[in-house]
Amino acid sequence: SLLSLLDIVLCLTVIPKVLAIFWFDLRSISFPACFLQMFIMNSFLTMESCTFMIMAYDRICKPLQYSSIITDQFVARAAIFVVARNGLLTMPIPILSSRLRYCAGHIIKNCICTNVSVSKLSCDDITLNQSYQFVIGWTLLGSDLILIVLSYFFILKTVLRIKGEGDMAKALGTCGSHFILILFFTTVLLVLVITNLARKRIPPDVPILLNILHHLIPPAL
Repeated sequence: SLLSLLDIVLCLTVIPKVLAIFWFDLRSISFPACFLQMFIMNSFLTMESCTFMIMAYDRICKPLQYSSIITDQFVARAAIFVVARNGLLTMPIPILSSRLRYCAGHIIKNCICTNVSVSKLSCDDITLNQSYQFVIGWTLLGSDLILIVLSYFFILKTVLRIKGEGDMAKALGTCGSHFILILFFTTVLLVLVITNLARKRIPPDVPILLNILHHLIPPAL
């Protein structure tokens, strides 16, 4: 339910504005709306990654003790942790951007308010702004990914011990959809990072397209 809620909010934050630009040529956005979109994109993306991590932990619990481990209290605490950790740590990103002086024009070379696209319009030093996003992004998403890989290592180790002919396929099938979604989520994210780093060699529209697809395809899946 939490994952569905995060996907819905992310889609509603990004896609309607993108469609308004392409369908009705409504290109303008207010400063508060732009920074709000930036905050939701950064915080909800990391919340989604954190939710995947908790779902991976959910898969490794012992079946006979499942109901005593994954209680309603645990789920409530996990949801609070997901929202609090990612909301608080990503909040400085739009705050730092909003405190910059913008004197290099007001046209963002993007159809969404990403931190990189917006801060480039500033005539102030944006090193702190970009460094904070880079460190926080890799710390949150990187730690989640490491714990997800660790979880699936234990799952695979347990599954390989199953001797029943159909039991192994059933066990892998249970985790299959979750694993495919995580794989797509992280692959597109890594490609997006690589294309941003190699921006001079890649057409500028490619990272923008990948960013939009990253907000659209995982929720659809």
